[in-house]
Amino acid sequence: MYKQSRSRSVILFFLLISFVLSATCMASDDIKSRMKARLPALATLKSQGVIGENSQGYLEFRKADKSQEALIKEENEDRSKVYTAIAKQQGADATLVGSRRALQIAGQADAGTWLQKPDGTWYQK
Repeated sequence: MYKQSRSRSVILFFLLISFVLSATCMASDDIKSRMKARLPALATLKSQGVIGENSQGYLEFRKADKSQEALIKEENEDRSKVYTAIAKQQGADATLVGSRRALQIAGQADAGTWLQKPDGTWYQK
């Protein structure tokens, strides 16, 4: 049941990204496909505790192993584009959109995932 809920959340997130980006950015298919392609590698890095989700909706390294630095940079750049597109559509600030997304990510994160509270402290779910 938990996996169904998580799968539904991931699908809904990609639908949201798809909707927002299709209305605001011609490169939406590229961003969506890149983010989807990175999901398995990111899930592995999270489960190993190498990366975590910060309170601004971006990935951060939690361990010194930065062998996947390019992957994380690309994901964060795409997230930034998505947050900016959503903010533009809603008349909000991209930082606020990222912070809201961070709360959603925290709620949907698997056990053991590193998460950052708004005050900057890290914890494992």
